This record gives sequence, C-alpha cells and structure tokens, in this order.
Amino acid sequence: MPKPTSIILDWGTSSLRAMLVSEAGETLDIRESASGGIQFVKDGAFEAALMQAVGEWFSSHGPLPVLASGMITSRNGWIEVPYVDAPAGIAELAAGTKKLTLGNGAVITFLPGMRDPAAKPFSDVMRGEETQIVGYGLDKNRTLVLPGTHSKWARIKSGLIDGFQTYATGEVFALLTRHSFIAKAEEPAPGTEPDWRSFDRGAEFAASTSASADAFLSAIFSARTGILDGKLRPENILDYVSGLVIGSEFRQARAAGWFKSGDTIGIVGNNVLNSRYGRIAPLFGLTVEPGPDNAAKRGILLIAAAAAR
Repeated sequence: MPKPTSIILDWGTSSLRAMLVSEAGETLDIRESASGGIQFVKDGAFEAALMQAVGEWFSSHGPLPVLASGMITSRNGWIEVPYVDAPAGIAELAAGTKKLTLGNGAVITFLPGMRDPAAKPFSDVMRGEETQIVGYGLDKNRTLVLPGTHSKWARIKSGLIDGFQTYATGEVFALLTRHSFIAKAEEPAPGTEPDWRSFDRGAEFAASTSASADAFLSAIFSARTGILDGKLRPENILDYVSGLVIGSEFRQARAAGWFKSGDTIGIVGNNVLNSRYGRIAPLFGLTVEPGPDNAAKRGILLIAAAAAR
C-alpha cells in the first residue's frame, strides 16, 4: 500500500469525514461520523474528538500533518480562521491558513473560508466550497454551481474566484417538504428511484417563459393546488418540489447574471444532487462540464502545498 503522508478533514456542523491520503493524493482510508460534527463536541474538546476519530492512524503512521476545512474553522469551531476576500486564488487562500501543533507533535493546518464583500445586501460567505472550486480548476473563465443545502454560484476569472452567491435551495426544500402545509411529503425508502416525471414537471415550469414562474412564492403553492386539481398525487410531491425549487434557483441565477443561454457551466460537489442539477441545466440552454469527484480533496492539497512553501 502507498505510504500515507497526510490526513484531510472535512469537518462540518453535523458530520466529520476524514481521509488518509498518500503523497500522490490517493485516498487510502476513510473515517466518517454522521454525529461527529462540531455541534456535538462538548466544551471545546476538539483535539480529543479528532483523536477518537483518527487516533488509530497516528498510532500506525506517526504524527502525520492534518489539513482541516469546513465549519471547524468558524467561530463555533476549533480555531476561527478569518475569511479571505474575493477575488482570491490559491496564493491568497494559502496565506490565510492557520497552524496548530497537536499534543502528539502533528501539525494541523486550518484552511480559511471566503467572503465576497461585493455581494448584496450583505457580504456573502462560504467555508469548504472554495476547496471544491480550486479542485475543479481555476484555469478557465467559467461559472460553477455547487449544489447543496446552501448552493453556491461562483465565477472563475483570470485564475481567481472572482465572486459568488449563495442560494438556500436545499434548506428551503427541506422546510417545505418536512414542515409546510402546502408541500409536506413522505420520505422515500432508501434506494427508491426519483420520480423523474414529477421532477421534470416542476423544473420545466420553472424554466418556462411564463411570467408566473418568476413568482417563486406563488409557484410553490402549486404543490398544493396540483393535488386539489387532481394533477399531482401525494407521492409526486417530493420530486415535483425538488424540480421546482432547483429550477427556480437556475431562473434566479440567470436573472442575477451568473449565466446566459448557450454558456458552459461547471457542476461540482454533491453527487446525489449533481444529477438533478445536470438534468435541469439544458432547460436553460446550458452545457455542463462536470467537476471531478475528488474536487475538494484536490483543492485542499493544492492550498496546503502552497501554504507550505
């Protein structure tokens, strides 16, 4: 087996994902904890939590350097690392890192997030997604979308992350389908195939030329009226709403100037959502250039390498 040379942490609010990585960037082992996020760490005992998660790797391979990104670097995390302002690239992100030596002698490098001071009405922020953008590649002038609970639309320009905008699509979808009167839906059984017909129905309306599709707060009520009108059934609601809210994200991103029909965009990040975003993109006249599956890992390694110089 190749020799491990580092440990990469994607340490978020709710979960922790750790990767044991070789010099060539191969993932040799993975540790994941759905309840290992920073919200579950009591009294700031982050080093103890880390040792519980990957202490076995240290015992086997010595004090490997650790590279950490995500909410672990927020004010609620281990060490708050200030945001790096856009426009910024690898050099600026590397300069914004912070280091800490652990009790076993290992050095942990905390990567900064990014802030877009030009966003309105307030500066926009992200922690972790910038590593995916760097891992996608900064060599083309292109718009990227990073699907997620809080999707990001970002523009790469002249080797820099030039700016970005957050869309709370995933959170709105969860609120609507779990808690609302108009669109509450049953969770599908694991492994259930999406109801693509219902998904497409919501997406196609969001992408249509109808002025009514501009009014998202009105359009979402169609999840209720579709049932009353006999056009939708309860089992259709989850995917219908998914298509409608993601399609509305694209519609609003277009209005905000992130793309125009005929453009090529990148989609990088959440593999479960990538297929949904990739299905909607052609409805808006877009060609998709998918990002690599390991974009975040690649980005973290590139930033860490620059920080080590």
